[in-house]
Amino acid sequence: MIVADGGSSDGTDKLAAGLCDRLVESQRSRAVQMNAGAHAAHGEILWFVHADAELPAQCLDEIARIMADSNVVGGYFRIRLPQGLIYRLTDSFAHYAGMLLRMRCGDHGIFCRRTAFADVGGFPTVPLMEDVEFFRRLHRCGHVVHSQKRIVISPRRYEAIGRARLTFAYGFIATLYILGVPLSMLAPIYKRMCCDCCSRHR
Repeated sequence: MIVADGGSSDGTDKLAAGLCDRLVESQRSRAVQMNAGAHAAHGEILWFVHADAELPAQCLDEIARIMADSNVVGGYFRIRLPQGLIYRLTDSFAHYAGMLLRMRCGDHGIFCRRTAFADVGGFPTVPLMEDVEFFRRLHRCGHVVHSQKRIVISPRRYEAIGRARLTFAYGFIATLYILGVPLSMLAPIYKRMCCDCCSRHR
């Protein structure tokens, strides 16, 4: 278990150091942090998990089952938000629209073979959606499988901004991405719709 810390100032590094096999420190950037963690790993299967995720039971056995097929280069889990109609629509939309568009974000706990990670060049250092870019490259590399097991993700951003509002924001940004809007233009839109509002509600 490797924790990639991006220069946190809240004591995360000290807490994590006693709970993981290795603590890797890097500059603050999700792509840089995940690439640094992958570089420090020795296993043949890499699994990228957000720190605030609640993992399903027997998740490692599930990954081993999926990756036993030599034709599979990677996979991911479905996500689950707490109870509520908007949340059910959100995680269902994320799954089925994601399958159609071949889009997955880091919340889904993407895993892959080390060889595939190297082949696609790791996570690209882009201003936004580095996980989606990585996932789409992984898809072009070979067969990607999803597990029906659910990773429970934190609803804190939804609760701060508003469930319907954030669901719309994510859908809007994903649509612009599919239409080919450059990530450099999407980044300030994401910050305004999904981050600045969150800061104002704290």
